[in-house]
Amino acid sequence: MHMPRKKTHAYPPPRQDIISGENFLGAYICKEQLEMFKLICDSVHDGIVVTDADGFIVIFNKPYSKFLGIDQKDAIGRHCTEIFENTRMHIVAQTGKPEFFRPHLMKGQQIIAQRIPIKRNGNVVAVYGQVMFKNVRDVVRLAKKHSLLESKVKVYEQELINLRSTKYTFDSIITASDAIRSLKQEALAATGNDYPVLITGESGTGKELFAQAIHQASHRKMYPFIHLNCSAIPRDLLEAELFGYEQGAFTGAKATGKLGKFELADRGTIFLDEIGDLPIEMQPKLLRVLEGKEFERIGGNQVIRSDFRLIAATNRDLKNMIAEDRFRHDLFYRINVIPLHVPPLRERRDDILALSEHFLKNMADEAKMDEITLDAEAEKLLWNYDWPGNVRELVNILERTLSRLEGKTICVEDLPFYLRRREAHIEIPTKSSLRDILNQVEEKTIRQTLSETNYNKALAAKKLKIHRTILYQKMKKYKIPLS
Repeated sequence: MHMPRKKTHAYPPPRQDIISGENFLGAYICKEQLEMFKLICDSVHDGIVVTDADGFIVIFNKPYSKFLGIDQKDAIGRHCTEIFENTRMHIVAQTGKPEFFRPHLMKGQQIIAQRIPIKRNGNVVAVYGQVMFKNVRDVVRLAKKHSLLESKVKVYEQELINLRSTKYTFDSIITASDAIRSLKQEALAATGNDYPVLITGESGTGKELFAQAIHQASHRKMYPFIHLNCSAIPRDLLEAELFGYEQGAFTGAKATGKLGKFELADRGTIFLDEIGDLPIEMQPKLLRVLEGKEFERIGGNQVIRSDFRLIAATNRDLKNMIAEDRFRHDLFYRINVIPLHVPPLRERRDDILALSEHFLKNMADEAKMDEITLDAEAEKLLWNYDWPGNVRELVNILERTLSRLEGKTICVEDLPFYLRRREAHIEIPTKSSLRDILNQVEEKTIRQTLSETNYNKALAAKKLKIHRTILYQKMKKYKIPLS
C-alpha cells in the first residue's frame, strides 16, 4: 500500500472480474452488505486497502486514493505492486503472517502501516492494509503527548491524594510517651480493616489527628475524608447535611439539590466529630445508615448506596449518656467496634516538652525565624502546668509567646502570667474586703514582675502594661525598694 511505481517491468494483468464488480467478495456478502462495507471504508479517516490472496486490489477507500492521487476505479483490479511502492501486501498473503505498525516510506514521508491476513478455513483469502498515520512524526508527537499526559496524571493523582484525603499521617503524631506509642500501634492495626472506630478523649487531645492518620494509612486514602462536627450543625439542618436533599425539598433548599456527607464519602471515610452531641432523634437514622450503608435524600425516593468507613470521636462519656437515655446503646455498640482513647496531656507529661520543641520548630520555620528554644525554668513551668486545654492549649500558648518574643530563648517571664498562678497564689483572710484582696494581688504581681526583670523598671512596666511613672507610684505605695 504505497506510492505508485513507474512501469519499469511487466505487472500481472488486471483481474477483469474484480474491475467489473464480479469479485470474490460477492461470494460471501450480498450487494447491500457490500455497499455498506464500502461506505464504512470510505468514511474512515485512515487509508484502507484490501487485496485478494494473489495481491490484486479489491477495496481502495477514498482517503487513501486522495492521499496518493489515484482514482479508486483505476486501482481496483490491479496488482498491489503496480500501485504501491515497496508494497508487502502480497508477501503477507503468501506468508500469512501479520505486520503491525511498520514504518514505510511513501511520497517522501515515513508512514506507519499494518497488514493483516484474512483467513478462511485456515487459508488466506485476503489481506487488509491500513495507513495508521500520514507521517511518522505524528506518532512521535502522539508519544510525547501521551508521555506528557501520563506525567500530568501522576501529578494530579498526588494532588488528589493531598486535596481529598488528609493533612496528617502517623508521622504527624509526635510523642515521647509510651501511652501514645501504644495507641499509635492500635490505630495502625485498625487501618487493615473497615470496622468503625470510636476515638474518645478530652477536647484538644488530637482525636482528629488520629482519625486522619487512620484514613491516610488505609486503602481508602485516594478517596475523600469527609469531616462533620455534629455539635456545629444546627439540629434542623443536620439531617440534610448527612443525607443530602433533592431540589425543592424544603423552603430555602438549593434549586440543584445537595449531596449529603455520606454520599460524598463513598469509597472514603466519614469522620463524625463530637458524636456525643448528636440529637437523640437523629441517632436511629444514623444507625440505619451504618447497618445498611444505604439511605435516601430528603425529598427523594431513590435508594443511594455508599461504601464508606465510619470514624467517630467524642469528649463525652457515652456510657453515662446511655444510662441517662441521652445516647442509644445500639448505636454505641455499632460505632464502638474499635475503641481508641487519647489520654490528656497531663497524663503523658513526657509529651509536653517533645511537642513544645516540635511546634516551636514548625512555627519558627513558617515565620522564617531562627531556632527558638525554652530555658530550663520555662520548661519546668510547662511541665508542671496541668493543661486543661491539652495540646490545643499548648499550641495557643506557644503562638502567643512567639508573637511577642524579642530574643531566641523563651524564659518564664515570656510565658502568659496565668501559667504561674500557683506561684502567685496568696492566702487571703476570709473577712478581707475586695479592695484589700485586689491590693494584695497587685502588690504580689508587681514584686514578682520586678524580680523576674531583675528590677528593670522599664521592662517591668512594659510587662505589666502600665506607664513607668505609675509603676514608681505603686512601688512607693507598697513600700517596694527601688532596687
